[in-house]
Amino acid sequence: MFRLVLFALAAAAASPQAAPAPADAPVQRYTLQVVARHPHDRQAFTQGLLIHDGRFYESTGKEGRSEIRRVTLDGKVEARKAIAATQFGEGLALWHSTLVSLTWKDGIAYRWDRATLKGRGTRRYPGEGWGLATAPDALILSDGSPALRFLDPKTLAEKRRVTVTVRGRPLDQLNELETVDGEVFANVWQTNFIVAINPVDGHVTKIIDASPLAAEVRATDPDAVLNGIAWDAAAKKLYVTGKLWPTLFEVKLVPAV
Repeated sequence: MFRLVLFALAAAAASPQAAPAPADAPVQRYTLQVVARHPHDRQAFTQGLLIHDGRFYESTGKEGRSEIRRVTLDGKVEARKAIAATQFGEGLALWHSTLVSLTWKDGIAYRWDRATLKGRGTRRYPGEGWGLATAPDALILSDGSPALRFLDPKTLAEKRRVTVTVRGRPLDQLNELETVDGEVFANVWQTNFIVAINPVDGHVTKIIDASPLAAEVRATDPDAVLNGIAWDAAAKKLYVTGKLWPTLFEVKLVPAV
């Protein structure tokens, strides 16, 4: 299975801007062990997910349904704010006391007060917005291409970018992002796989198979795919979910046999 997935991921279309890591860069293989299960709103079209001080912050998509939420571990929505009905909400990241959320095709990023979810203005960025994650000195944006863009957290001006590669071949369809112990975890859209990315040179260091979680959920909607990664750095806990999934899973990485 992993050999087939590795081949498929490595066969992604080449990018003219690619500066790939070596073709022999090691890739570790993992599955996920479920530690705990928590309720998740099956109506939430999850685009971005993070955890801070015991609360989850989630951005949801679809025009007319896109919003930012603060959610408890038992699935209760404590607060929510809608974005413009014509816009499709995307990734979400935390920067100090603010949340930053993306829109898919409008090129508008919203800022929200983390405590109140009150809007604190907007910024524009070029191209599409898919996933967003926090790095020590930047926000990291994915746009469906093999590129990860590192943005100034205040202005959203691009500081640098890396091309994500699997054994030297560019990998696209990178969606929701999360920074986990110095690496960037990314959902690969419309698959049951998460990849861990070295943020310095872009090479994929881990391929994580979440197929058992998808099989447990048994979603019939083709849009109900794996998407949503949250890392509790203080507690060292990893959570994953999907669009329209009824379950939020706490998981651990287990080396594949």
